[in-house]
Amino acid sequence: MAATVLVVEDEARLRDLIRSFLESEGFVVMTTGSGAEAISMAAKSPPDLVVLDLGLPDVPGLEVSKELRRNSDVPLLMVTAKVSAEDRIRGLELGADDYLTKPFSPRELVLRVRAILRRGRAAVAPPTTSSFGAGMLVVDEERRELYCNGELVPVSLTEWRILQVLTRAPGRVYSRYELVNAVRGHDWEGYERVIDSHVKNLRRKLGEASCSPRVIETVLGVGYRLALKRDR
Repeated sequence: MAATVLVVEDEARLRDLIRSFLESEGFVVMTTGSGAEAISMAAKSPPDLVVLDLGLPDVPGLEVSKELRRNSDVPLLMVTAKVSAEDRIRGLELGADDYLTKPFSPRELVLRVRAILRRGRAAVAPPTTSSFGAGMLVVDEERRELYCNGELVPVSLTEWRILQVLTRAPGRVYSRYELVNAVRGHDWEGYERVIDSHVKNLRRKLGEASCSPRVIETVLGVGYRLALKRDR
């Protein structure tokens, strides 16, 4: 079945161009130039991925991202004219799975959409459930769900991939570079700093679920590790 992509872009010409490229690659495409309408469309007909422009005229793209993240873990590819590292970090902190700055090649956008969806398919296999810290943390691979003290913790696709890596070998220290490669692939030309942002988000969510944020431990100058032992 073809994946559905919701394109949220207020520039009509660019919106139509993105639609054309995505449809030519076999995707089902929904489009809008309104942030408010995007929220409504995503609620009524959940897409498999959202291409989200941050410079929308009604509801700012970052607010749209927050609203989408309240009810869904749909992958987000953010698009913006802003190019600073802090803008990129901010977008990723709010749940983006990838980030494109204007101007960009529509072909590159298609490739990134495919890469995000491919990572998402990989994230749901194999069908196993793992428990850590005497049941404090439970990772359900089949359903792609994370539980902390029995409470479901909503995570983005990128956060999920980081957690997958850390839970493969509890106690093993993974460098930021290793995590970038696992989450984005070796060809991703991004910043290792974004891993810090995603880990920060994970810790916040774990804390909100009455789970110690120290489940993920920082090893200064190296990277991160899962501080819990796997349950036997």
